[in-house]
Amino acid sequence: MAKEKILVPLDGSDLAETALETAITILRTTPTATLLLLRAAEWVPSPAFDAMVDKACAAREAHTYLNSVATRLEFGIDRVRTSVWYGAAAPAIVEAAEVEKVDLIIMTSHGRGGASRQVFGSVAECVLHGTRIPVLMVRDVASPPLLGVIQITPACEASELVGRS
Repeated sequence: MAKEKILVPLDGSDLAETALETAITILRTTPTATLLLLRAAEWVPSPAFDAMVDKACAAREAHTYLNSVATRLEFGIDRVRTSVWYGAAAPAIVEAAEVEKVDLIIMTSHGRGGASRQVFGSVAECVLHGTRIPVLMVRDVASPPLLGVIQITPACEASELVGRS
């Protein structure tokens, strides 16, 4: 199945942007594919400030960031889109992926955390468990290698692993 629409969620960090290299590689081999850059704008309402002003500021910052990333990419504007969703990162990524009908989510994870997050970070783990859309995880090169570890999620059935050894 061709990957015609690829979602890359970004949080403003260098780590998150490392997923762009993989997405660009796929875009180079699929000339009709579109890249969707997503930023979840989560804001905490404060009684001292106007919630609408805070929300607008968060949205403006997210749009500015995504537009700067999009202009750094070497693809035409018709192949790169940006989108800002409000709320916590994982639910926003899952919902955006479903609404936008993406074929693939490419995201990064540092692979650290508690016992339940030994393989993937908490946002990445929630996305993996929250969608049936394929998710390609790009791990932080600074993370220690995970030897002999395979995590099976609902989107990755054991039958899909046959023949991959």
